[in-house]
Amino acid sequence: MAKPELEFFDPEYLPWVQVEGQQPGQCEKILSLDPETSDCTRLKRSLPGTVTTQTYVHDWWEEVYVLKGELHDLLNDKIYGEGSYCCRPPGMKHGPFEIPRGVVCLEIHYGKKPIEK
Repeated sequence: MAKPELEFFDPEYLPWVQVEGQQPGQCEKILSLDPETSDCTRLKRSLPGTVTTQTYVHDWWEEVYVLKGELHDLLNDKIYGEGSYCCRPPGMKHGPFEIPRGVVCLEIHYGKKPIEK
């Protein structure tokens, strides 16, 4: 299986859903998903005043592009605003983050292992 074939559509009609296992105020809209690997493309929104408490490390690739707002990377004490981009290989530490005014990011996750059935 793979991600589905999708023609242009308006993601405005997709619901924002709380991201499982993360602090309240962190929501996602899944744009495309490979059900076998969980590779996905999503919009992720963090509400103003959100502060994450953990340093994240994934076993997959993650690309992030800031569409609106900004986030303060507390690990590096840097603020990343609209137009900022990163590409994180598996094992790269990132976060925690402070979101003073809110942020919406486009995220692409890939290189995940197939889900065991």
